[in-house]
Amino acid sequence: MIQLQTHLNVTDNSGTQEFMYIRVIGASNHRYAHIGDIIIAVIKKAVPNTPLESSEMIRAVIVHTHKELKRDNGMILRYDDNTAVVIDQEGNPKGTRIFGAIARELRQLNFTKIVSLAPEVL
Repeated sequence: MIQLQTHLNVTDNSGTQEFMYIRVIGASNHRYAHIGDIIIAVIKKAVPNTPLESSEMIRAVIVHTHKELKRDNGMILRYDDNTAVVIDQEGNPKGTRIFGAIARELRQLNFTKIVSLAPEVL
């Protein structure tokens, strides 16, 4: 569960280091964002000499949340921090690598390119 103005880390090599969550896309009155939600965010820290700059608005998919995720089979997933992957308008990741394991729920939400780039799927 990620709420308004939460700072998230980036788990890909797109050139962004940290951004701030603003809004969930496709939901007019959602208070929180969960794993697999597409969000709009503002870049707070960026690596120099990359196409993405600070204070630029981007789209991202949440892949890790500190709040646990319960599955139907009783398994509970919980990560150390809140992270996301930067995507373009079509839903493809802007980076070429993804660091860390991601949840299996992203495959069900048709983020197959992100799943294929990840080193491990939990």
